Amino acid sequence: MATSSKAKKKTVRLASGRKRARQDVVLNAHNTSLRSRFRTVVKNVVKVVAAGDKTKAADSFKTAQSVIDSVADKGIFHKNKAARLKSRLAAKVKALALAA
Repeated sequence: MATSSKAKKKTVRLASGRKRARQDVVLNAHNTSLRSRFRTVVKNVVKVVAAGDKTKAADSFKTAQSVIDSVADKGIFHKNKAARLKSRLAAKVKALALAA
């Protein structure tokens, strides 16, 4: 039954499958750290923009761009999502610069 509440986790029997499972643990940890870094960088830009510091906002956006691009290149997030997010952050930073 596919809908049972307790899904039994199967142990892999082939050596190649066991190796793949070991690699997946490492890859999952790496991807999780990249995803976390991505979110942190975005939050930092939003916080600085909310604080109203123009120079800090520009600097944090510049660092955020490289992190967002690298995460998108690695396939953690789709390239369109990265482009959309960069565009929105750039608009916030630009609006902050034009406000004064």
